[in-house]
Amino acid sequence: MSAPAERRIAVVSAGLSNPSSTRMLADRLTAASLSALRERDIPATADVIELRDHAHDLTNNLLTGFAVPALESVINTVVSADALIAVTPIFSTSYSGLFKSFIDVLDPDALTGMPVLIGANAGTPRHSLAIDYAIRPLFTYLHAAPLSTGVFAASSDWGGGDAVAPLGERVDRAARELAEAVARREPATSSDPFDPSHYLGEGRSFGHLLGGLSGE
Repeated sequence: MSAPAERRIAVVSAGLSNPSSTRMLADRLTAASLSALRERDIPATADVIELRDHAHDLTNNLLTGFAVPALESVINTVVSADALIAVTPIFSTSYSGLFKSFIDVLDPDALTGMPVLIGANAGTPRHSLAIDYAIRPLFTYLHAAPLSTGVFAASSDWGGGDAVAPLGERVDRAARELAEAVARREPATSSDPFDPSHYLGEGRSFGHLLGGLSGE
């Protein structure tokens, strides 16, 4: 019996400061998810992406429609993963602009069927519903498969102040759901980021963009 294929988790952290509580939450979710996969004897690795490192490239991409190689590599890392952990701070009752900018440069169909563990953090628990009324609908619109458990962390959670549902328990529950979702899916196959069909659409080429020259 062959060993199970290694799975890869893409982790997107949209924190603005360094260090940030957004990254802290992303790291906890990542560690718990990898542990839950190991418990199922599924080897896995994680690629953690700090969006703040690509903020200027994201802006330029939105303005020009082109991604520089570093950003293109990040995009390919996310869309070719077996699952996504996406963590954003909550600003003005919703996800951050940096987080949304990254989502906006992805192909609308790139995350179809991908399990997504949603994480969010803010200073007060009053923003906890943002996961369900703002972030989850975003991934549902993209035809991804957001997990039923999202993990919100307020400032008080880091001190263990939530006696009803401690942060660690929520993290572990979400990680187990992610591991189960990954186990149900076939391993992702890597695509060639330089194949025009990958970013222009199947059956299309640069000739199509130049007036259909290559379609003859």
